[in-house]
Amino acid sequence: MSEARPRRARATRWEPLTVGIDIGGTKVLGAVVDSTGTVVALDRRPTEGHDVRKVEDTIVDIVSEFARRYDVAAVGIGAAGFVDVTRTVVMFSPHLDWRREPLRARVAERIRLPVVVDNDANAMALAECRFGAGRGHRFVLCVTLGTGIGGALVLDNRVYRGANGMAGEFGHMQVVPEGHWCECGNRGCWEQYASGNALVRDARELVRSTSPMAHQLRTLVDGDADALDGPQITQAARDGDPLSIELLADVGRWLGVGLAGMAAAFDPGCIIIGGGLSESGDFLIEPTRQAFHRTLTGRGHRDEPVIVQAELGPNAGFIGAADMARSAARRSRRGRLRRSRTGKPRRRLFERPGLTGTD
Repeated sequence: MSEARPRRARATRWEPLTVGIDIGGTKVLGAVVDSTGTVVALDRRPTEGHDVRKVEDTIVDIVSEFARRYDVAAVGIGAAGFVDVTRTVVMFSPHLDWRREPLRARVAERIRLPVVVDNDANAMALAECRFGAGRGHRFVLCVTLGTGIGGALVLDNRVYRGANGMAGEFGHMQVVPEGHWCECGNRGCWEQYASGNALVRDARELVRSTSPMAHQLRTLVDGDADALDGPQITQAARDGDPLSIELLADVGRWLGVGLAGMAAAFDPGCIIIGGGLSESGDFLIEPTRQAFHRTLTGRGHRDEPVIVQAELGPNAGFIGAADMARSAARRSRRGRLRRSRTGKPRRRLFERPGLTGTD
């Protein structure tokens, strides 16, 4: 009897360092991230107005500085706005003057590394699924609560992007016909009732009123309602202010009702609540769970998804972007190895914009 053929050793997977960039309305966050989601180095720069070129200059400066100190293999960019399905063009951004901006090609022309671009909520969701609150779940719904509501649906570690790359704009589902006007031009959008903007709007209205319930918040800002912001309301709730607790609970109730509708449509196993407003913790999460349970279709006859707070906080965006870039780096490396084996002439990495990043 011949001896069994020894099993070939499996090649060790290449785990490069990559750069993640998170572009917001007021700041650009950049970080070098390893394959475990650990932040190796961090840089923070202000967003200089709405000038597109200055933002791109800032991205290039951050990446160049990191590349001088670390052996980075690719760059991922998370941008607030609509990113097309090819993940190359920012179609529209509410914070910057990006209109059909070929961001990936413009950055790749200057940094000589693979580049991938995606919506910032998609990046956050992927990070939470791989390294944060969504670990161990196959079907995850993420919502981010800030000035509005963003989000993403992650299926088996893959972000669902839709036909045009614009899936996940959950905040613009209509929940109240003829309700509050929304910046999108419609009325009654979900984010007008379950977001940081909704919380602050209602609190400021009460501060301007003569309601004795608003005494603590009014004192907090010396009567200047316009000076009141979300973190102050959250802190007031922690300090025991009944109105602040009720305002957060009201947002949570609206959030739970909307999430019940999302669960009826997508049947996730886990729902992650992130964004700045999620920092209010159980003041928001518990009312959300209660409203969700009361509203969910088939309640009592189905397994309900767990509703959890995001774990990675403000780092989620650039961690997710860096992880997307790692996949791009591996694909680029495999392509170079194939070309070297076949003896075909090597094409310059960024000879044409369409060849940058991932396809």
